[in-house]
Parts: sequence; structure tokens; C-alpha cells
Amino acid sequence: MVEKTISVNPHDLLVKDLKLSSLLEITQAINANLPETSLYKIFQFTLLANLSVVKLALFVKDDVWACKANVGTTLNYYTQQLPAELQEIKSGTTLQIEPGKPFSDFDLVLPIIHKNSVLAYVFLQKKTEKGEIDQNFIQTFTNIILVAIENKKFARRELAQEALRKEMQIAREVQSHLFPKDLPATGNLSLKAFYLPHQTIGGDYYDYIDMDEDRSLICIADVSGKGVPAAILMSNVQAALRTMVRYTTNLKKIVNELNELILLHTKGNRFVTMFIGIIDFTRKELNYINAGHNSIPLVQEAGVEMLEKGSTILGMFDALPFIEVTTVALQKNNHLFLYTDGLSECMNEADDEFGIERILPLVQLNAAADQTAMIEKVIQETVNFKGARAYNDDITLLSCSIQF
Repeated sequence: MVEKTISVNPHDLLVKDLKLSSLLEITQAINANLPETSLYKIFQFTLLANLSVVKLALFVKDDVWACKANVGTTLNYYTQQLPAELQEIKSGTTLQIEPGKPFSDFDLVLPIIHKNSVLAYVFLQKKTEKGEIDQNFIQTFTNIILVAIENKKFARRELAQEALRKEMQIAREVQSHLFPKDLPATGNLSLKAFYLPHQTIGGDYYDYIDMDEDRSLICIADVSGKGVPAAILMSNVQAALRTMVRYTTNLKKIVNELNELILLHTKGNRFVTMFIGIIDFTRKELNYINAGHNSIPLVQEAGVEMLEKGSTILGMFDALPFIEVTTVALQKNNHLFLYTDGLSECMNEADDEFGIERILPLVQLNAAADQTAMIEKVIQETVNFKGARAYNDDITLLSCSIQF
């Protein structure tokens, strides 16, 4: 029996050993939870040192395609965008790009695919001084690294979403304290409210404060922007307002100080519209300031008066350019309908706005009726009006019935 002698190339053994060592090293790095920058450095070192690659660029897709590793090229690929035509490549492809143009440093591109999605592109030379490079190993090695990085990104997103959920929960709790828990329903004054946030947390606010035996304050406000920042700003406005009314009934002073507070907290990046009024039951009058808010209808037996005088949006100017308090005489029966622009600017599928011209007849027709039924009627009309289109803003309504 003749025994066959198997010849083993020492170079092949060395290469296999280097590949196994590379896989072991990257596995240990992943298990050690090294940062992404370290994984990219290991990737670059492995391809250059162990696989004899001399030119390399790795493009990875985060929000956009970006170069994460680059060495041996005349052009700095960290500053280059990945051309759209190269983003269409789905398998190992030989490149033939005119010398001097971007990506002409390379003659091969290897897409790294995971679950039918391209995670990255490896650009390199097809051959080295030691022969053909192992494309399959490079794809496998890169895939291991990128999947690990994708898992890190997923974990970060999970943590960010959990942090956001906690932040939203805190904001909801904050906002739940913005609105008065009990609204009056006496012979002289009856308030009913409705609030529908566009998002989980909204930027609308309404309030009712008993100032003394003869006077009550009502207000409604809308902050630009939505979500947690809007809710936090409104909580500051509410706290400031409730503090100020302990010391003053001067509406000009109150509105001026609110303007300063909003500007201090937002640096001019957010604005607040507000309608604020004081009902004087002894004098039978309403003193109000409309600070850039929607026109507020006051329905009386003699007709409707639109309350729109006062000032401009709060938080836009260091000092309000103008401000005035308007006094309106109250009659036997008065219905004040406060609302935010989420109602008037509700849009239908033809891009028409609901508008004050639709609000006013509903308020006039139902002013003497049950306030809850009137609010339900208004909201139902918006549902009918908008059709399949979603609401595009918070909607807040505050019905105020004043009787003498």
C-alpha cells in the first residue's frame, strides 16, 4: 500500500490562522462591549495587517451613508458622499472609474447584506502583492462587526425610547396639574371645558382662578410647538400666573411679566398666544387682554361682540409694543366661548379651514343650551367637516356662562 503525502502550503496555514485569530479578536471585542469606534479600528487593522489590503474605504448607512474607515487612498473619503449609482450595487462588483475621479482608488466593491438590507459597502483593491484577496472572508468579517454595531444602535434606540416614555409620563403628570380640577357651576358662573391634544402631550392651557369674592379670572393659551417642551413652558406660565394674581389684579402688569418670563425661558424660540379676562360680578363687567389669540366671541341678547383687543403674541419682544385693557359691560345672560386655533384651523380634505364663520353660528345657536351638549355639538361638527383627515393641532374649548 502506497501512502499519499499531502502537501500543505505554509502560507495557506498562516492565512487561515490569521483569519481565525481575527474572528476570535472581533468576537472578544464585541463581548467586551467595546464602542463602535474601536470596532471600526479593529476592522481596519485586520484588513490592512492580516489580509494585506492596501486601499480601503468602508461606507456605513446610519441616517445617511458615511465613511467609517479609510486608509491608503489619495482622496479623503471621510468627506465624500456615496454616489447614488453605487448604492444600487447588491453583489461584489468590479469598478472601472476614470482615474482622478472619486472612488477611482478602488477596483472592487463588496456590499455587506443582512436580512436583505445593505448595511455597508467595502471598497478595496481586488489584488494585492500576495495575490487575490478573500472576498468571502471580508464580507463575513465585516458582517459580524456591522451586525454587532446595529445591535448597539438598536439597544441605544430602546434606551432612548424608554427615556422618552418616562419623560412623556412626567410631562403628562405635569400637564395634568395645569388644568383646574374643579370648574364652577353656580348661579352666576358656569364653566365647561374640552381638551383634545394632537399628540400625547399638548401645548394648550386654560385656567380659572377665584381672585376674591367679587372677581374671577379666566384664561386660555396656546404655545407654539408641541410635546414635552410646550407642556413644560405652559407649566411655567401657569405657575407664574397663579403666583401673580395673589399680589395684583392689574392685567397689564400680569401680561407684561408673563411676556418677560416666556422670553427668558425660550430665548425667542417659542411664543404664546393668550386670552385673559377678569369677571367683576359687582360691577357686572369683563376686563380682558387678547394677546395675539383668536378672536373670542361674547354672545349676549343684544348680539355678538368679538373680543380681540389687547396686545401681540407673548415671548416675541423684550417689551410688548402695545398693550391695552378693554372693559365690556355684561348683561343678564352672557356666554363667552374661549377656544384655541386647533378648532378654527381644523382642515377638511379640500384644505378648507373650519373657521370662525362655522364656529360662531354654533355658539350663537346653542349659547342658552346645556354647555356640555353645546361643546359636543361643536366637536361633532368638526368631525363631520374634516372627514377622514386627522386633526392637525390641539383643540381646547372653554365655555363660560355668566348670569345675573
